[in-house]
Amino acid sequence: MSDDHQGSCLCGAVRFRTRGALRGVVYCHCSQCRKQSGHFYAATNVADTDIAIEGAESITWYEASGFARRGFCKACGSVLFWKAMDQDYISVLAGSFDKPTALKGECHIFVGDKGDYYSIDDGLPQFEKSTPSIPVAE
Repeated sequence: MSDDHQGSCLCGAVRFRTRGALRGVVYCHCSQCRKQSGHFYAATNVADTDIAIEGAESITWYEASGFARRGFCKACGSVLFWKAMDQDYISVLAGSFDKPTALKGECHIFVGDKGDYYSIDDGLPQFEKSTPSIPVAE
């Protein structure tokens, strides 16, 4: 399978192409991700230099903290990106990619903050907050 992927928001105003390997999907159960998306985030990431975004003028960036910002389509509301301010990569919501993706789940973070209406029983590693390799706001 190619390491090139593409995707978009629901209405197509924002499209993106990535090149290179994508990280496994990290499921984030923090309250910010749940409140923005209505459930939990499922995101991979890619180096800033390995993503091309068309329709960037249709992205609204919301700074939920001084640590990171969240990008969504201002036309249809699709949640697309999560970007730490001082990192050289961008997280891309897994569901925004066109198929096939070949993505696989890697772990769950912020399980101590997860919603009380679901269980996590897929056997993937679970972390109360985060892993040492995934920087997050404290």
